[in-house]
Amino acid sequence: MRPKLKKIGLIVAGPLLGVMLSLSYSAIADKETKQQLPLDDLRTFAEVFGKIKSDYVEPVEDKKLLTEAINGMLSGLDPHSAYLDADAFKDLQAGTQGEFGGLGIEVGMEDGFVKVVSPIEDTPAYKAGLKSGDLIMKLDDTPVKGMSLNDAVKRMRGKPDTKITLLVLRKGEAKPLTFVLTRAVIKTQSVKFKLSEPGYPYIRVTQFQEHTGEDLAKALKTLRDQNKEPFKGVILDLRNNPGGLLNAGVGVAAAFLPKGELVVYTEGRGEEAKMRLTATPENYVRGGARADYLRDLPADLKTLPMIVLVNGGSASASEIVAGALQDHKRAIIMGTQSFGKGSVQTILPMNNGTAIKLTTARYFTPKGRSIQAKGIVPDILVEEAIVNSPEHAAMLREADLTRHLSNPKDGEEKPIIQPAPEEKDNKQETPATPEGEQKDKAAEPTGPIEPGSKTDYQFNQALNLLKGIQILQRK
Repeated sequence: MRPKLKKIGLIVAGPLLGVMLSLSYSAIADKETKQQLPLDDLRTFAEVFGKIKSDYVEPVEDKKLLTEAINGMLSGLDPHSAYLDADAFKDLQAGTQGEFGGLGIEVGMEDGFVKVVSPIEDTPAYKAGLKSGDLIMKLDDTPVKGMSLNDAVKRMRGKPDTKITLLVLRKGEAKPLTFVLTRAVIKTQSVKFKLSEPGYPYIRVTQFQEHTGEDLAKALKTLRDQNKEPFKGVILDLRNNPGGLLNAGVGVAAAFLPKGELVVYTEGRGEEAKMRLTATPENYVRGGARADYLRDLPADLKTLPMIVLVNGGSASASEIVAGALQDHKRAIIMGTQSFGKGSVQTILPMNNGTAIKLTTARYFTPKGRSIQAKGIVPDILVEEAIVNSPEHAAMLREADLTRHLSNPKDGEEKPIIQPAPEEKDNKQETPATPEGEQKDKAAEPTGPIEPGSKTDYQFNQALNLLKGIQILQRK
């Protein structure tokens, strides 16, 4: 790997700035040759600044005006570039260690409202039943419309054990849903595992943190000890995984790919943004002195029948892993189309304790596919539950976001995008709810399906397919 990788902080997580943020290496990338400043535009900025200071209905501090100007400058670029104040920067750093405060929800701003990208497993948001695509209308009694994303995130943060009420619109529901969540210090376990049946390990990666690759290796070794015999097939579950650290994603892919295979490459304007990351220790082991945590894994993990589960909440680093395994024909991808975030963010610390999260590159799968605004299309399409469920139509993806980056491969390949299910002609219509009665008649939310359980339809289809492959191999 190029030495320049050590100079740049790469993030491919979190499709959007939310309550949970993830940090990669923190460093400042070299800048291109500075162009001449646009003096006329700067004069206009100064004139507007002066008018606000002199004529706005209330006095405004210079710091607030400048901070909001920076916010607007970054948020106007794309949905993932953002200004991180000192508190947000600290939360981002804490998030990579797997412990942070809040509700445990990835959110983004769309048309003035807060949209849920993905609830993080085992958090208050996940347990309460929030889903990708939910539209948050109110935080307690305060309407979200008109708030900045940073303001909304700050309102959702708070001391552990304090409550917050969310009023949520969900497509397919006639009435708004009311969620009462209790804030918590969230300790996320990024790797979960079990033997779904003898010979068939199930690995779920909920997000890519600093130690995710090491935890995956430990999980596979533990499962091998429990099984006492060679594995027959493995299921890797990346559903609702919003992403995380780039090197952690490379490590997870490397556990199942032959050494040296290309996992992902990036293209950007600066030389530091152009990288090729392969399944080699220097690309996934952070802090060169640490040993290769994949070196003692059983060799058959590189060839075992394998299924990777994805859905609309699988984003960024999850899509890198799924795309690499799909391109190398190492695994069958099953589920529904992924989120489609194909951009790389660099964390650039500022001198005053703040930072900016700036989109610096696009990433590509080994075969040169860009998943930006398209996502990973499964080899086998399996809906989460009932095909006609309105939840499929409500799934939020990168292409739905305002100012999303374009896909440089547009016109070269066409993804399979499943249409929203048609409404049944005999479906009973529910009369519209008067505006003043929304809060009183809000519907009751339902909880999530436990991943890897008997009620998890996609998981069971994956397990059945692995068994079928095993039978064919015997023949």
